[in-house]
Amino acid sequence: MPQEPAHPPQALASTGISGLDNVLFGGLSAQHLYLVEGSPGTGKTTLALQFLLAGRDQGERGLYITLSETSEELAQVAQSHGWTLSGIEVYDLVSDEGLSEEAEQTILHPSEFELGETTRDVMQLVDKLKPHRVVFDSLSELRMLAQSPLRYRRQILALKRFFSQRGCTVLMLDDKSSGEGDQQLHSIAHGVIHLNQNAHDYGPDKRSLRVVKLRGVRFRSGDHDFDLDRGGIVVFPRLAAGEHHRDFDPRPLSTGNAAFDAMLGGGLTPGSNLLFAGPAGVGKSTTTISCAVAAIQRGQRVAYYLFDEGKHTLRQRSQALGLDIEPYLASGQLLLRSFDPAEVSPGQFAQAVRDAVEREGVKLVVIDSLNSYMQAMPGGQFLLLQMHELLAYLNQQGVITLIILSLHGTVGEIRTDIDLSYLSDAMVYYRYFESGGALRKAIAVIKSRTLPHETTIREFRLGQSGVEIGEPLTDFQGILAGAVHYAGRQALLGDGDILAPGV
Repeated sequence: MPQEPAHPPQALASTGISGLDNVLFGGLSAQHLYLVEGSPGTGKTTLALQFLLAGRDQGERGLYITLSETSEELAQVAQSHGWTLSGIEVYDLVSDEGLSEEAEQTILHPSEFELGETTRDVMQLVDKLKPHRVVFDSLSELRMLAQSPLRYRRQILALKRFFSQRGCTVLMLDDKSSGEGDQQLHSIAHGVIHLNQNAHDYGPDKRSLRVVKLRGVRFRSGDHDFDLDRGGIVVFPRLAAGEHHRDFDPRPLSTGNAAFDAMLGGGLTPGSNLLFAGPAGVGKSTTTISCAVAAIQRGQRVAYYLFDEGKHTLRQRSQALGLDIEPYLASGQLLLRSFDPAEVSPGQFAQAVRDAVEREGVKLVVIDSLNSYMQAMPGGQFLLLQMHELLAYLNQQGVITLIILSLHGTVGEIRTDIDLSYLSDAMVYYRYFESGGALRKAIAVIKSRTLPHETTIREFRLGQSGVEIGEPLTDFQGILAGAVHYAGRQALLGDGDILAPGV
């Protein structure tokens, strides 16, 4: 039986956007026609310019054919990003002469003449310049000239065949002005990239892209967040935890506090995550800082991501509790980064964590807090999926992840916005209780999938030496339920302290 001839692998054309090349597994197959669609303002022009600039850097000739923007406007867009279009040919199909009264046709219907004229102009220009990469901006004008879907489709097919014979890699931009139902180009184009812009009641718009189709090659499906700012588009590929795994030592590591280690059944397990849940001010962040300092002191790097408070506040509070983190920040052992939930997208945050783990060698990650991180999501229904993927990735990298979740309320009934307990490998629960006319704190390990943890409830407090954990509260009942009953004479932490006035 005769064998089919083997086809050589197609060359890939980089888009000039590293994150998009990652989504496309290297770039776009050369010498094909692609559709880039999205409403005005989503970043189509910027993407197209980065595509041409990447080709110019590789010694390829680029051509930008515009029916919607002038060459001056394109130059201004490039200048706003710090680019220059030297070496790229920009051609205005609609010139001043074409808009004059003398150029108007009175015998033929304008579309009958202008569509053919436009197509011929494009072909003549390509034959003259012989470009490797072409951008056609935009199809909405061509669609209006065609007047009918049949003529429009025929002209696109003619251009596709022409560009293919000339060996051009082509991006055609479409602003979706014809409505969501127009699928004319989806069946013609070799690939389709859709850009989306989500407007929210507060904060900046969040942008994402999706590769709708790509013939003959693999790509990363789903939505991928991207940022459009000075310097161009930065794409954050959707995190797929199953693609990442490394070998690591699973033996538990100390939290820096012997009593806390005992409660957890031996300490913190690499490749697992620990959720700290409790009301505001109970000591969740301080506990995580204590664990972070212990990790640094044994030679590991730590990344601490703040969504609630500022860096200065965290530094001051840590120093007041005897946990001075300034030397570790100066040495680079502690990476402290503050995020504004209204500004950051989930993909951007996931990429920051990946960079810290893969490039900086971070072994312990702190997310403070999950409540504010949730505000960065485009919709609450994505929170569990995003967090599940991120935690699965960190677990497979052998990273210890500490997550802080603030609960609503101080005493009595306490609730949370969302239940993430099933996603956590271990969970530490904090609670306020009253004893002897004073407000005290209790701590308990609710669950642990990796170690045989204690089931006791212990007293907890923050002192000048940091975290202090007392003996099990055997003489108290109902602490976790918020209805405490004291049935004994058990000594508590700080009972012998004598405080000066004002302290």
